[in-house]
Amino acid sequence: MRVSEYVARDGWELAALVRRGEVTPAELLACARAQAAAAQPHLGCLSVDDSAHAEALVARGPRTGPFAGVPLVLKDLYAFWRGTVVTNGSRLVRDHVASFDGTLVRRLLEAGFVPFAKTTSPEFGLNVVSEPLLHGPCRNPWDPAFSPGGSSGGAAAAVAAGIVPLAHASDGGGSIRIPASHCGLVGLKPSRGRTPVGPVAGEVWSGLASGFVLARTVGDVAAVLDAVHGPEPGDPYACPPPNTTFARALEQTPPPLRIGLWRQPLAPGVSLDPAVAAVLEQAAAFFADHGHAVEEVALPLDAAAFSEAFLAVVAAHLARDVGWWSATTGRPADAAHLEAATLALVARGRTLGAVELLTALHTLQTSARTLGRLFTRFHLLLSPVCAAPPPRVGEIDQNDPDLARFLARNRPYVGFTILYNATGCPAIALPFGRTRGGLPVGIMLGAPLGGEARLLAMGALVERHRPWPRTAPLALELATKTAP
Repeated sequence: MRVSEYVARDGWELAALVRRGEVTPAELLACARAQAAAAQPHLGCLSVDDSAHAEALVARGPRTGPFAGVPLVLKDLYAFWRGTVVTNGSRLVRDHVASFDGTLVRRLLEAGFVPFAKTTSPEFGLNVVSEPLLHGPCRNPWDPAFSPGGSSGGAAAAVAAGIVPLAHASDGGGSIRIPASHCGLVGLKPSRGRTPVGPVAGEVWSGLASGFVLARTVGDVAAVLDAVHGPEPGDPYACPPPNTTFARALEQTPPPLRIGLWRQPLAPGVSLDPAVAAVLEQAAAFFADHGHAVEEVALPLDAAAFSEAFLAVVAAHLARDVGWWSATTGRPADAAHLEAATLALVARGRTLGAVELLTALHTLQTSARTLGRLFTRFHLLLSPVCAAPPPRVGEIDQNDPDLARFLARNRPYVGFTILYNATGCPAIALPFGRTRGGLPVGIMLGAPLGGEARLLAMGALVERHRPWPRTAPLALELATKTAP
């Protein structure tokens, strides 16, 4: 198979070629590695080389599972794969070797994927760009002067650059959806409890975070969700089971729905960039033209209180996690091993009292009740993913000693996404428009808990009527010059 042919196909199509014997997993892996070698100097999207483990998987013989033989990359953030290095984008962790498989990683392996690298993530996933001091900046394949977003920025860049058709990712405040929007991809944050976070953790960031994938097509997202969803022993949360397969949901034309149009982010002082506002108007008109009732809605939430509560929960968990990693690695949690904003958030987390933390959790849980009541009036919410287009590389520095400035620069990118992390509800980012400079701008649809099938059906509607490029132009440019 030529690399240009590999780059043009999504994961399901590649898996079908393997099933029919038209291509081997070894050939696909060779294509993926060749495209990675060509793209990495331009993008910096890969942080750990797991090629030896991938070759060992392929050498064992035929893979099983719906995606047997399809190359994959894992996000370098708590992606535990036994015997491989995970760095969490941090000098504190930099060479830790996993001693077990994370449940989601194991399910991806059982689905037949062949992971061969890990992708660049900001330190401990705390930034809306992916520029850790440990690995250097990750760049956007649509324009390397700009960021692909964070914290799954390396994952998104790898997919948009044609290295892999889809990539493992995770989302604690928008970290799947933000890079999906910036790179022209499909990014679903599943419902809390839909995908596993074990076997050690029962929840991540008090239930704010979940793991899944970023992909080029809605079909791949649905097929992977069918392969990996479901509870595991000891789960503290339950998610409503699906009524059918997620792939089958794509075959259904959504009935007329009531859609709430949400314009104002939960980010004090932030307004929509004109390019983003224009794309949102186009999306509202699109859904109205397809028979859905679109009505403007305001969320009755205190944006400042909500943001402060969210930050408190993240800081408390970060302080705990950094302490554990420091003890595990034997390295001090200091400026030689952590970036400045990380250190400041750790300090904040350490000073939180129990009552203050419980108050923050109560605020987030109250927001879930508010959103739940809103979903008795609307089937879905429509909003931008981010209030602003992708930032330039270097604009948002996690090593900034001024924590307030660092947080302010993050704010335009998380003001819509964090609501769904706080409430546990699912949300999907879909490619929909571009800036004048040609950078992708996504829209987001949110649904009640367990509503992934409806989100995927609406995503398929958009994909049919407003198809998007599967990769950035750079991907095809590199592929035509590359031989496996």
